[in-house]
Amino acid sequence: MEQRRIEGKSHWYHETQSSASRAHALPLVPEAATVNDPFLLDLALPEKQKADLEGIVSPARKLYALLFPQRVNTSRLRTFSAYDRLSTALTAAQVFGVQRLCNHYAARLAPLSGPDSSRESNYRLAQITQHARLLAASPSVIDARARQQLEDVGLTFYDLVIINQIIGFVAFQARVVAILQASLGQPVRFIPGMETQQEADAALFSHTATQWQPGIDIVDLRTANAPQMESLARWQPLPELRLLAPLLAHEHLLLNELGDISEQVAKISPNKQQSWLVAAYTARINGSTSCFTQRVQRGNDDQLLAQALRAGSRELNRVLAGKNKESALVQAVQTLTCAPDRFSPAQFLQLEEQGYSRQAAMSLLVACALNGWLNRLHIALGQSVS
Repeated sequence: MEQRRIEGKSHWYHETQSSASRAHALPLVPEAATVNDPFLLDLALPEKQKADLEGIVSPARKLYALLFPQRVNTSRLRTFSAYDRLSTALTAAQVFGVQRLCNHYAARLAPLSGPDSSRESNYRLAQITQHARLLAASPSVIDARARQQLEDVGLTFYDLVIINQIIGFVAFQARVVAILQASLGQPVRFIPGMETQQEADAALFSHTATQWQPGIDIVDLRTANAPQMESLARWQPLPELRLLAPLLAHEHLLLNELGDISEQVAKISPNKQQSWLVAAYTARINGSTSCFTQRVQRGNDDQLLAQALRAGSRELNRVLAGKNKESALVQAVQTLTCAPDRFSPAQFLQLEEQGYSRQAAMSLLVACALNGWLNRLHIALGQSVS
């Protein structure tokens, strides 16, 4: 495939340097900005599949509209502009490599004027881009220093919630789109030579128990408004959001839609043990020790399997040798988590051949996508402590 170099923001990795000039090149696929469904990006699904996914897709569409409105009013507390949001989304989409997403966010970003060309603005945008790329590609390397670097360039705790929700959302969207394309039998299209995500270092999981503490201020119950309190009361009891809700409630509208998605995914999970394996292995790959520990503590009696997960994929494959159904699920989770652009119909077919119904396979894979989102929020907005 011939590689093309095109000036402007339409090449594969957009530049972090920007100007206020409107004389930008058009994106490669300008019509991608005006899709009817901004979450599924106009994928043509069978009616039954549409109906099965509506409980998840509907709040995801609402969340997209909240994250990427046509106009964003910035203030002293909320400095993340429309350009910042779409630039962050495009950076994450490029890391995940799902072409449909890259086309869409590039087309949305292209007409927007970037920040001024001052050194401070360029440095701020460079820090935002670096954070987005690292959290998307190697979430386990994000730490308190990464948060501090964003705060040093002027991002508030509201901005920190927004940027990390955007990256997590695009991670989820990329994987849902990849799953659906595979289920429809569409061939994968990825750029040769693109790096894939590596499994987190086993040293992170050497402790048997860790606690999670927030890295930004939680919502102050003394000053919180009524919608924030309602959102917190509704979603903190959900196990997946118990720790995150007090932080995410700063932007309670986003929390409400994430909560709806999480609740719907939990409802359609077909098998408790298989769901546990998906969640624990996704957290292990991404390096979310807090998510991993929560899963281990919340209902798995197979200590041998838990220890194999801590050790990593090689030990896990050894323990699962001969267990073809679990092995197929682990392989699908690994591919979807590390390289969604390479998740192909072959992975979907392998799950069906091992006895998973199409609906069960879809449910488990969507749960994997959601867990990747939650892992990134845990990593980016807090830290695990022994």
